[in-house]
Amino acid sequence: MPDALPWHRLQFAFTITYHYLFPQLTMGLAPLIVLWKWLGLRTGEPHWDESARFWSRILGLTFALGVVTGLPMEFQFGTNWSYFSRYAGGVIGQTLAMEGMLAFLLESALIAALVFGERRFSRKAHFTVAAGVCAGAWISAFFILVTNAFMQYPKGYTLGIEGQLVLSDIGSYLFNAWTVVEFAHNQLAALVTAAFVVSATGAYYTLRGLHREQSRIFLTWGTAMGLGASVLVAWPTGDAQAKLVARHQEVSLAAMEGRFESGPMAPITMIGQPDVAAKRLDNPIRLPGLLSFLAYGTFHGNVRGLGAFPRELWPTEIELLYYAFHVMAGLGTLFVLLTAIGTALSWRGTLESRRWMLWALLLAFPFPFIANTAGWMTAELGRQPWLIYGILRTSDGASAVVSAGNAIFTLIGFCGLYLVLGILYLYMVSREIERGPGPAAPAPGEMAVTEGAQGD
Repeated sequence: MPDALPWHRLQFAFTITYHYLFPQLTMGLAPLIVLWKWLGLRTGEPHWDESARFWSRILGLTFALGVVTGLPMEFQFGTNWSYFSRYAGGVIGQTLAMEGMLAFLLESALIAALVFGERRFSRKAHFTVAAGVCAGAWISAFFILVTNAFMQYPKGYTLGIEGQLVLSDIGSYLFNAWTVVEFAHNQLAALVTAAFVVSATGAYYTLRGLHREQSRIFLTWGTAMGLGASVLVAWPTGDAQAKLVARHQEVSLAAMEGRFESGPMAPITMIGQPDVAAKRLDNPIRLPGLLSFLAYGTFHGNVRGLGAFPRELWPTEIELLYYAFHVMAGLGTLFVLLTAIGTALSWRGTLESRRWMLWALLLAFPFPFIANTAGWMTAELGRQPWLIYGILRTSDGASAVVSAGNAIFTLIGFCGLYLVLGILYLYMVSREIERGPGPAAPAPGEMAVTEGAQGD
C-alpha cells in the first residue's frame, strides 16, 4: 500500500522522537545521582543527599512519562511494520525481549524504592538501589541500541529456510563495531542533556537567590560534566561514528554533507543549501580537506559524492538529512564552548556572579534535546531507503493491511494524547523545581516523637 508508507514513517518518527525526550534525561541523571549518593555516603555531608533526592524525584517523573510514551512503539512493530517484524523478529526480538524482561523490569522495580524508600533503607542499601536504577537504565539502552545497530550494520544473522532472518552468532550481533560506538556516543549525549538541565536549574536558583548550596553544586557539576561529555561526544565517539558511516554507508555520508561530486581533499561544509534537483550546494562555506581526513584519516582520501551511486540508493530525504546533521554538529560545537566557559568561571569562583553566563546556561537547556533529536534523525534518515541496511528496504517492511487513513487517525490521537501528557509533565516538574531540594521528610514515627517533645 504505497500511499500509506509516508504515514507509517511519520507516525513512528513522531512517537519515537517524543518518547526519546524522556529516556535521554533519565539515562543522564542516573549516574549523577549515584555519584552524589556515594559522596553523601562517604562524607556524611547532607547537601549531597539533598541534591540526589531532588533529582531522584525528577528522574521518577521522567521515567513514568518515558514508560507511557514508549509502549505504543512496541505495538507499532506489529501493526504498521508487520512484515519487518516477521522478517527480522528472529534476530531483533532477542534484544527487545532482553530489554523488556531484564533491564526494564530491573529499573522499574527499583525506581519507586529510589524515590520513596530513602527512609526505609539504610544509606548503603539506598545507594545500591540508585546504582541498580542506573544499571537498569544503561543496560536497557544497550539492548535497544544493539537492535538499532543491527539495522544500520547487520551482523550475526543468517537466512532461515522460510526466508526469514535467524540469529546465528550472538556475539557478533551484540558487540559488532557499530553497537559499541553507537552506545558510547548515545550515552555520552544523554549525559550532555542531563548536565545542561542540571546547570540550568542551578542557574535558575542562583538568579533567584534560592538554595545556594545546591545551586552551587548544580552549576559546578553540571558545567564540568557537560564539558567532559560534550568533548567525548565529538571525539573519539563522534569521530568513530563518522568513520563507520564513511566505511559502510558512503552514500549517507555524501548526503549528510550535500556532496554530489567525488574526489580527494573533500571539504567539510560549514553552511550551504542543498539543491538536489540541480545536484549542487548553494552558497557553501567550506573547510578544505577536513571531510577526507575525518572519514579516512588522510587529506587525500577519496570521498565519493552522490553522483557515484545509483539514484535509487540515495537517502529519500536528503535536504532534511543534511540540515539535521549540521544542526547536530553545530550545536555540539556550541556545547563545548559554553561548558568550557562555565567550567572556567566555576574554577575561578566567579560563575555565580556572572549573570550573563547564568542566563546563557538557563536558556540553553532545550538545545541538547534538539541536538539529540537531530542526531537520531541523521542516523535514521541516513539509513534510508533501507530498513535493515542492504537487506530490507523500508517500502517492503510496512504492513499491507493498515491503511493511510488508519495511520493518520492514530497519529492525530497520539498528537492529542502526548500534548496532554507533555503539559502534565511540565507542570509536575515545575512544581518540583519550585519546591526545590531540601532535607528528607521525617518518617511517621519520628514525626510523632518530635511533636511529643515539642508538646513537653
